[in-house]
Amino acid sequence: RRRRIRAEVHMVAADGSISRVIGAVVSGTVQAGESTSLGAGLLDVTVDSDPREPLPAGVLGILEHWYTGRPVEKNLWAGYDRELRHQWAGTALAHRSGVPDRPAGTTYEIDGRFVTDIEGFYCAIGEAINGPGGYFGWNLDALHDCLSGGFGARTPFRLVWHDSTVAREHLVNGYDQRLLHPTITMDDLLDVLAAHHVEIDPR
Repeated sequence: RRRRIRAEVHMVAADGSISRVIGAVVSGTVQAGESTSLGAGLLDVTVDSDPREPLPAGVLGILEHWYTGRPVEKNLWAGYDRELRHQWAGTALAHRSGVPDRPAGTTYEIDGRFVTDIEGFYCAIGEAINGPGGYFGWNLDALHDCLSGGFGARTPFRLVWHDSTVAREHLVNGYDQRLLHPTITMDDLLDVLAAHHVEIDPR
């Protein structure tokens, strides 16, 4: 009898550390299994996969930024489209370090030049709070969670938002065809931040 499996996909970095690729799942029926050259007790398994929406091919390029350690350059996500910006934030989540929150009252600076969509905001605030490749939410619920503590910053804090007019021009009322619900506007974000006692200094 052929066995069905469902398995999450992980990446192995150059130093041997392992991290989950969020959203990457293999499921289906095992067709074959044989010994592998990768190590004793391991198998190469052939799976007849269930049909499912694949991750964008560009995810491989994103994962390469974490292969030898955390990215050290900011805004590497800026050239990606919305879907890959979302994948960038998911990869940042999978590689999130458990550093303690910085004290309440800390000032962070967000580079707003590339906040042309909501995904860009999550990438930008992640780097403002936690440095290049940093995570601080990848949807509105996750942003609420991060603002509640345990993700690098303790509220209240001050957020200097450079080039905030970019987000003001792009995060406007409408219908989000990607997420299939009303758009998250600049004012929505400001309301969420204010509710968590974040002082915004738009520049």
